[in-house]
Amino acid sequence: MFDFTFHNPTKIIFGAGKEAMIGEELNAAGITNILLVYGRNSVVKSGLLDRVIASLKASDITCSQYGGVDSNPLLSHTRKGVDLAKRDKVEAILAVGGGSVLDESKAIAVGALSDTDVWDFFVGKEVTRALPVFTILTLAATGSEMNGNSVVTNAETRQKYNISSPHVYPKVSILNPELTHSVPLNYTAYSAVDAIAHVIEGYFTKEPGTHLQDRLVEGIIKTVIETTDLIMADPSHAQARASFMWTATLALNGLTPAGIGEFSFPNHMIEHALSAIYNIPHGAGLSIVMPAWMKWYVARNPSQFQRFAGEIFGLDSAVAGIAALEQWFVTIKSPVRLGEVKIPATDIEAIAENAEGLARQWGIGELYTRKTIAGILQLAV
Repeated sequence: MFDFTFHNPTKIIFGAGKEAMIGEELNAAGITNILLVYGRNSVVKSGLLDRVIASLKASDITCSQYGGVDSNPLLSHTRKGVDLAKRDKVEAILAVGGGSVLDESKAIAVGALSDTDVWDFFVGKEVTRALPVFTILTLAATGSEMNGNSVVTNAETRQKYNISSPHVYPKVSILNPELTHSVPLNYTAYSAVDAIAHVIEGYFTKEPGTHLQDRLVEGIIKTVIETTDLIMADPSHAQARASFMWTATLALNGLTPAGIGEFSFPNHMIEHALSAIYNIPHGAGLSIVMPAWMKWYVARNPSQFQRFAGEIFGLDSAVAGIAALEQWFVTIKSPVRLGEVKIPATDIEAIAENAEGLARQWGIGELYTRKTIAGILQLAV
């Protein structure tokens, strides 16, 4: 184990019907005026939005509503949210939705207290403060409900960049697994891929010698696979949905990389270029990138890939372990080739050029050059 500091300030309230507590939680924090951010129609059709508003009214909390967040949240929509938060002088942001809604809400929370454009924080400006963020999660995948990350896409520049700051950790996140029962199976699959991607980045790119953390990662991956298989067979499987939801939260709340030393996020770096340019679901892009990256990277860490194959799939070959993961993606109907999402091989150079900018920003540009990224993507043709 390497030296580390672990601090996660988010309060998690987990269980059926717990969204009714949001008014009480905001009241306890002394908040009386909020901006309620959500996606498009699902929270309205399900009645969740009405239940949340009823809880707010019962606690005498005023709210401005801001819907229409895209599955890859856009900077243009975020900017309008910032303007609304400033105009209405809100004291906090309440995100009701999946990771995209949470991510945009965090960006709005930062922009609302800044005199400069919110995009400045995605290209290097330090976040020094933000409005408090509260969340009610409806889609388990990103872990945004319990971390300090926010990802937004600038459609004009085709850049999908992130903020990472302790100032945007949610104060309270409410996780009701019943809210995920209606999630379509394709998005359940993409969510599973995303959760796995969150833990394998550090698992494969870190220094050796953190056996406990490896076991945590392996437990998360095995649970994701087991619960996803159950959900695919029965979308309303209550125990599977509940376990899956908490597992996805644990995959990116800072616990698994604690003590592993330096590591990187190359799969996310490459995928951000795919979804920035083509607006495909993040998990779908990851299931394309991950097997290709693993085939390229395996020679750099063969023992860890051997361990992965044995612990996750009971196989004795690193190559066989990669193939097994790729086949599982196929089984849950998540794409594994660029052509499956209508991205032609002739676009690879443009994708690599886009990804190279993020690689440099994340400090991994020396290894992940444009040529290297293009070579990895060729393995996904």
